[in-house]
Amino acid sequence: MARNILDSRNKPQVSLVLGSGGARGLAHIGVIRCLEDHGYTIRYISGASIGALVGGIYAAGKLEEYANWVRELEKTDVLRLLDWSFSHGAIFKGEKIINVLKTLIGERNIEDLRIGFTAVATDLDSEREVWFNKGPLFDAIRASIAVPMVFEPVRYGGRLLVDGGLVNPIPIAPVLNDQSELIIAVDLNAEAAGHGQEQTYSAEKSASKSEYRMKITTFMQSFFSHTGNNKGDDFPGLFDLMMRSMDVMQTTIARFKLAAYTPDLVVNIPRDKCGFFEFYRAGELIEFGYGKTEQSLKVLEQGNS
Repeated sequence: MARNILDSRNKPQVSLVLGSGGARGLAHIGVIRCLEDHGYTIRYISGASIGALVGGIYAAGKLEEYANWVRELEKTDVLRLLDWSFSHGAIFKGEKIINVLKTLIGERNIEDLRIGFTAVATDLDSEREVWFNKGPLFDAIRASIAVPMVFEPVRYGGRLLVDGGLVNPIPIAPVLNDQSELIIAVDLNAEAAGHGQEQTYSAEKSASKSEYRMKITTFMQSFFSHTGNNKGDDFPGLFDLMMRSMDVMQTTIARFKLAAYTPDLVVNIPRDKCGFFEFYRAGELIEFGYGKTEQSLKVLEQGNS
């Protein structure tokens, strides 16, 4: 990764808003690295869903450990992190990935983090967003990433909580009271690049070693695939249809949020950059986030020169 650091003198402190969008959120890692490389100090982060996950891990001072771990993930590794549920209205429990991250990062309380942090979840009963700015970090992250029908909702403080991106995919409001000089938001639901999702799940070559493993892999391939039939039509599969529908909803909400709370800079990540569960493309997505941020910063700095 090229890191041509610009003059870091007199760079403003930043409040960073990290949006929701599944595996596209790995671009957040590149955004953070780029800001630091260019001399910006991040003093507060708010995030929804994957934005809460990456932002919370950064606030805990463990982003490099997470980045190194996620870079090593392959397709089958991603599948192993999904704990099947088919109860409580969801396909997966969502506990396995949280337990892995707790082992990697360690238990933390939000109020003890090195910078300010807010994770946003959605209260299904009140139909309002919930801000987590104290208490156990991974309780907040688990609630914020509870994508409806994908991961089981969370019971917390007598409330039934799901993904924060459902009502606020770009949670700018939590940073407005911070004293940072610059608000930067990362929109993972920006206008599509026009080339569609670039990769989908495919059967692993090693699946032939086990008939059972092959059956599971084949099922997952059909479940996550773009094409839902054998006619060669460009028709989404079940999961792809569900996630693309959510993207449409979040894109609309994000536009309203950006209009209501205009940040100083928006880094746009196209919503068709990758599929929801394509975490095995971490290296590519981190690089992409870095590059998009560098482009955006050049425009910002030229405008202020």
